[in-house]
Amino acid sequence: MSKSNIAVFGASGNQGNSVVRTILSTPSLSAMYNVRALSRSTTSSAMQDLRSLGAELVQADMDDPSTLPTALSGCTSVFLVTTTQYTGSTREVETRQAKAVCEEAIKQGVKYIIFSSMSHPFKISGGKLKNVEHFDDKAEIETYIRTLPVKSAFFAPASFMQNLLDRMKPRPSPAGDGTFVLADMLPGNTPVPYIDITETGKWIAPILAEPEKYAGKFFAAAEGLYTPDEIASVMSKVTGKTVKHVQLPDEVVKSFFPEGLREQLYEMWVLNREYGYYGEGQKEAVQWAKEQAAGELTGLEAFLRKVEFKLE
Repeated sequence: MSKSNIAVFGASGNQGNSVVRTILSTPSLSAMYNVRALSRSTTSSAMQDLRSLGAELVQADMDDPSTLPTALSGCTSVFLVTTTQYTGSTREVETRQAKAVCEEAIKQGVKYIIFSSMSHPFKISGGKLKNVEHFDDKAEIETYIRTLPVKSAFFAPASFMQNLLDRMKPRPSPAGDGTFVLADMLPGNTPVPYIDITETGKWIAPILAEPEKYAGKFFAAAEGLYTPDEIASVMSKVTGKTVKHVQLPDEVVKSFFPEGLREQLYEMWVLNREYGYYGEGQKEAVQWAKEQAAGELTGLEAFLRKVEFKLE
């Protein structure tokens, strides 16, 4: 059986890189697919590592449509990820990029598109959450892709465990007693889905192995649901330090966010608190997607130990 060609966008980033590595390191998938790893630059060490694993490297810039015919020529499948632009124009930029890729993909005879999507806060909230643009735009792109004359599947990653290492990392307690505070605007028992985003390929693998089975499916991709209290407990266990979760008033949390992103980030937390990251049926959606994933997924404790998480 001759191999199919798959074009993987964002191959130097967490999601695309994981997809390329998963295909090339899985004998059953590498027997089915030749991998074309796409990035704006092919000279980075991340891209050169993929070449050494057997990927074909091709320069592609979604903002330069002239690069797309070469990138997609001869491919029957595409993994597409667009990057959030924290400049106030992410909907415009991501939509333009995605449509440019999809239009060229159809011209080149692509039969299957796997898109890195997201939940739809505006729809989930009945129109109350109007500012979570970096989620809504991807959900809208998904809706667009579903209208195209190609088969498709959708990977919607949960909150990244990696965010707990920096922007969401506990801070030393103001009491100066050696304890740490995990502060946000959520009640301590609010379940939030989390994923080690470097494991993206584990959810894409089953789609590539059985594309017909998963055509039209939406993967609420999370290893599990964790409450802030549970996260604090796991962090305490891993570090040997006392970590406590504290729910702060909304206005205090909002004041921490950058001016231009304040409403966007605030409403993202409201989504988790009032509706659930994936909306109604979140627990069941996460469980279904987890059951499809290839191989063991990294839980929060294992992730924190893997990255040698410390508090000091």
